[in-house]
Amino acid sequence: MSTTTAEYVESVDPASGEVIARHRLHGADEVDAALERAHTRQRAWRTTSFEERAAVLHAIAAELRSAREDAAALITAEMGKTLHEARAEIDKSAWCCEYYAENGAAQLAPDPIATEWRDCFVQFPPLGVVLAIMPWNYPVWQLVRAAAPALMAGNTVVLKHASNVTGSALLLERLFASATPSLLETIVVRAGTVAGVIADARIAAVTLTGSEQVGRSVAGVCAQQLKKSVLELGGSDAFIVLADADVEQAAAMAVKARFVNAGQSCVAAKRFVVVEQVADAFAEAFVEGVRALRVDDPAADGVDLGPMARADLRDELAAQVRAGVRDGGALLTGGDPPQRAGAWFTPTVVAVEPGNALAREETFGPAAALLRVPDAEAAIELANASPYGLSSSLWTRDLELARALAPRIEAGAVFVNTMTASDPRVPFGGVKRSGWGRELGSYGIREFVNAQAVTIAPRRAG
Repeated sequence: MSTTTAEYVESVDPASGEVIARHRLHGADEVDAALERAHTRQRAWRTTSFEERAAVLHAIAAELRSAREDAAALITAEMGKTLHEARAEIDKSAWCCEYYAENGAAQLAPDPIATEWRDCFVQFPPLGVVLAIMPWNYPVWQLVRAAAPALMAGNTVVLKHASNVTGSALLLERLFASATPSLLETIVVRAGTVAGVIADARIAAVTLTGSEQVGRSVAGVCAQQLKKSVLELGGSDAFIVLADADVEQAAAMAVKARFVNAGQSCVAAKRFVVVEQVADAFAEAFVEGVRALRVDDPAADGVDLGPMARADLRDELAAQVRAGVRDGGALLTGGDPPQRAGAWFTPTVVAVEPGNALAREETFGPAAALLRVPDAEAAIELANASPYGLSSSLWTRDLELARALAPRIEAGAVFVNTMTASDPRVPFGGVKRSGWGRELGSYGIREFVNAQAVTIAPRRAG
């Protein structure tokens, strides 16, 4: 949790509820200076070769790997992620930098077009300075997955991070600066000042990962300013288990899919839609796996879940679970938060009907909604009965059926017989209220470029 005073933000350890750091807010002059540095640096950076940019990204990856233990410990202290998950986040972020260093040039190579002209092609110069408004749940990965392709394309980045992970934001700035200055500038500001930053002429585009509510606000400002945006917003991902699925394997993966990062992930499975024929077996195995999770000090070895990131988020989830039970849901395990300091919540599973609040709303924490359906058709219909469309997981032994059903699922991604996971090589993003645009892969690197068509007429004779 973080609190804002006139001059500082305080970071609170969610495991203990104790203040661990105070970070000074940046004044208007400091924000202006950061924007100017990023803008000036971008004008030079855009002229560098792909080889030069790749070398810098490799250097950033090396800095991340060198700082792995300190960075992971900071993530755990600031938002409660288990230490082994925090280390994995750093490793993945370094890989992302290396991926774009090795593939970005090919992904941004000019596309030739056959015309009657002497030459015609599309090339991809950068847009400029990209404002990255990032969340707290993956403090390093969320920034790197946006920044690495943006930098490889010739942009620079200004980071406005969630206030409770300000320490991670400042660390990222230092690590990037170790490779080369001002490619990443961090500004520590209140949320209410962001609209003014977006409106600044030196900001060319915005990338946001956050809630639907924040997405609406940022999208509105970007529309007024006529600036490009990529929005990765909420999700209520369906984990669909058909009658012929490997139930034991599906249930084991379901535990990880819901409770990784204490369930605080936009692409965590949240609605478990199971065909009636295997529903009892799945529920039994799923609940058994959830009850076996070890919830304890996130810095300790062998811990599966730490606390939630903030006490207010814990209280919101507890209220959602209570509402779901009042609405007819059957509590299969978990429920109320334990009585201890910090933002702890017991891993929870509630069996619900389709109209239940837990089946309608996004639950951002360690609580799962289990729903039964008669058949595959009903499963797809229920999966699509959500305002969100970020990702989904589909379990069946019939891979031809999976191929046929996948395009009918209203989501930005479908993972068959495995859980949703982001990957630098694979585009990531959603439809409906989950936002627009894509990150990662070759699609992500082309979001913040100008698809510039160039047509060259033949030279006239004589």
